[in-house]
Amino acid sequence: MIDFKKYIDNFLLSNLFIVIFSALFFLFSLIMEINGKSIFLKFFRMIWEPFILPTITILISSTLLIAFISWLKKKLLPEEEDI
Repeated sequence: MIDFKKYIDNFLLSNLFIVIFSALFFLFSLIMEINGKSIFLKFFRMIWEPFILPTITILISSTLLIAFISWLKKKLLPEEEDI
């Protein structure tokens, strides 16, 4: 049987690293813009909408969904108390 949870976890983990890399590239682009090299910031602006914005949206949406599912589990399935 296919383990969907493993594939989803791997996808979300790689998505997280893409977001981190994008943030680091943005900082690098700003530093290069200050130094007079605007090509990196132009490239960042070019890939913002089609690539970076969806990855950030997936990251935030999955975090909210996981938090909601965790909250539902706590409400619907009360934990057994230890003696």
